[in-house]
Amino acid sequence: MNTVRETARELADAAAAANERRLLVLTGSREACYDGAKAAAGEVRSGQTVATVSEREIVGERVCVDRTETLLGTTYGCLVLDCHDTCRPNAIGRATGVVDGGGLLVLLTPPLSSWVDSRGRFDETLAPPPFSVGDVNTRFRHHLIETLRTHRGVSIIDIDTGRRTKHDGSEHRPRPATPQVRPPESHVFPDEAYDACRSADQRDAVYACERLSEAGTAVVLDADRGRGKSSAAGLAAAAFAHSDLSVLVTAPSYRNAAELFDRAAKTLESVDGSFDDGREGDTRPSLRSGAGEIRFCPPADAVESSADVLFVDEAAAVPVRTLRELLSVAPSACFATTVRGYEGSGRGFDVRFRESLEESHDVTSCHLSEPIRYAPADPIEVWLFHALLLDSTPPPGQLFEGTTASDVTYERIDRDRLAADESLLRELFGLLVHAHYRTQPDDLARLLDAPEVSVRALTVDGHPVSAALLAREGGLDERTQRVAYEGDRIKGNLIPDLLTSQLRDPAAATPVGLRVVRIVTHHGVRSSGFGSRLLAELEAEFGTGGSPNDRSTVDYLGVSYGATAALLQFWSTNNYRTVHLSTTRNDASGEHSAVMLRALSDAGDNLADRHAAWFARRIADVLAGALDALDPDVVRAALAAADADVPLDLCGFEWRLVASAADGPGLYDTAPGPFRTLALKTLLEGGLGDPDAERLLVVGVLQNRGWEETAERLGYVSRRACMRALGDAYRQIVDRYGGEIARAEINR
Repeated sequence: MNTVRETARELADAAAAANERRLLVLTGSREACYDGAKAAAGEVRSGQTVATVSEREIVGERVCVDRTETLLGTTYGCLVLDCHDTCRPNAIGRATGVVDGGGLLVLLTPPLSSWVDSRGRFDETLAPPPFSVGDVNTRFRHHLIETLRTHRGVSIIDIDTGRRTKHDGSEHRPRPATPQVRPPESHVFPDEAYDACRSADQRDAVYACERLSEAGTAVVLDADRGRGKSSAAGLAAAAFAHSDLSVLVTAPSYRNAAELFDRAAKTLESVDGSFDDGREGDTRPSLRSGAGEIRFCPPADAVESSADVLFVDEAAAVPVRTLRELLSVAPSACFATTVRGYEGSGRGFDVRFRESLEESHDVTSCHLSEPIRYAPADPIEVWLFHALLLDSTPPPGQLFEGTTASDVTYERIDRDRLAADESLLRELFGLLVHAHYRTQPDDLARLLDAPEVSVRALTVDGHPVSAALLAREGGLDERTQRVAYEGDRIKGNLIPDLLTSQLRDPAAATPVGLRVVRIVTHHGVRSSGFGSRLLAELEAEFGTGGSPNDRSTVDYLGVSYGATAALLQFWSTNNYRTVHLSTTRNDASGEHSAVMLRALSDAGDNLADRHAAWFARRIADVLAGALDALDPDVVRAALAAADADVPLDLCGFEWRLVASAADGPGLYDTAPGPFRTLALKTLLEGGLGDPDAERLLVVGVLQNRGWEETAERLGYVSRRACMRALGDAYRQIVDRYGGEIARAEINR
């Protein structure tokens, strides 16, 4: 172990001298790597904390590989990442991000010669039925190892032989001068809050938070790891508490907000001299100064609380729906977030929540780019960004100026080519990261290695302007289908699993589907027909016997996504049919998910027809129950896209009641059933051509919200005006569907 100790000591000394980080890779047998990790951790500077991400106890605090989100907002002097059982990109990003300046990241791997083509637990998640883990490629692993071998600041030791196969990063580089940060010329917060700032970016972030004294304002602090956004939030929170205001802090866990509280405590101590510190041994950590306080609540409890100012740390790791609910907790709010996907929730904050925030608040954005925890151009950050392509960007927009959807080339992007052409990979992954709310580091491995995945793109001179990530589903054997029908999940087969287990169709997993996992278009040409052109090309390719990954003919194209009225309209325009609306909201999108199908064969037609019909039969009961608060425009679009029908089997009494409610003394409340049937049929068959009347059918009839609530929700001046409008709507419906009995009632 002498080589390990010597190397670790040299790296730690060099890292401390330059305020940078270093990476030590120990490669070899498991137990020898674990002993080496203990030896390396013993060489870090006194007082630095040590943690291990592993399924086994090695050294320091242990964090399970599947729980690395708990690391967010924490810092360590030494972090050991065990890759013997699994190599998960999300875990690599999170683990690297918590290593402090002067610290050491220790990566444990099997021998590189065998690890490059081995499979682990994460690889098993990339192999849905009918594939096996042996079908998973290792392109990402090859890319990762190549970055370890070529980047500055990385040393590699063969732990079994004790030989250093690469030694880089032991040279001492001069520590950058600490910048002098001056407070703003005019400011409200105490001087101590600005004196504690360690960069101009952090000062600007604290200054931006002064706006939170105004109701209806919001501040968004976004940055990569190590830029001091949580500390800036803590400084601002302390300033508000010093002014006797109530500050509520929330984050996925208190651990994620610990840095915010630490900086707030130090600031209160310097400003007030003393304060009540309720962080230890309290289920609700808090700081109190005079009449002011800073208290922590988990997100689920925070939405039921109230305060003068709200701070949300690690905001991108909080479900979008919860973020929206938090907007009513305080008159103003600050959201501190990282938006490169470390959190594992992708860019839901930026893509899905930001619009809601800007509709309700006057938003100030502040981006922190200057590192604080380590020096600029830290070699390990440079390595991480390359390894996980965190700095990938879409192609420059000027490449597509003047381009129309008819000018592009449709391409099948071979993944061996993608792995070999880093420029193309960066442009494609950049499109996915910037345009889709769920893309995260794990998706890089999925893009390169998952056997069921294929990629299609529209390109201009080889640059992707629109792309689709596709996943083969279905075509499963009888045993797998039976297991699914009995309640076990079929991983990686989202639509067949849903239709089989939840919707009770024992034959739903027999047809072969191709799910559009992601479809993205460059922001410079959105809403210009590129997405529709790409879907048309997919239909043309696979509807004529095309076969993703050379497996079999595709029976249908499918999609599942967070439903909005605009997205439902897009997919409906491209001939996709609604077969399901989820009764719960998706954490990442904050929306109810819609599932839609586009049949490409007789088997696909059969599947789509029976599930669209089943959707039409059951949706009225769901809208009156679990979906009784769903946006009426989403309901209208989902029903119109089903291309299904419901039978009209109204008796004479029911027809007379409906007709008299439209043109006489009849009352809707006497028997809502026939009104609901007619409303559903109308919306399934294209509606009334009047959005206001259709919303009234959804909220007042299908969701059964009551006259007062319906009138308020839809903006009617009174209950009576709402009732009159419903009568007008049913007059059109009776004209369309009513028979002799209804016409006779109207004539009376």
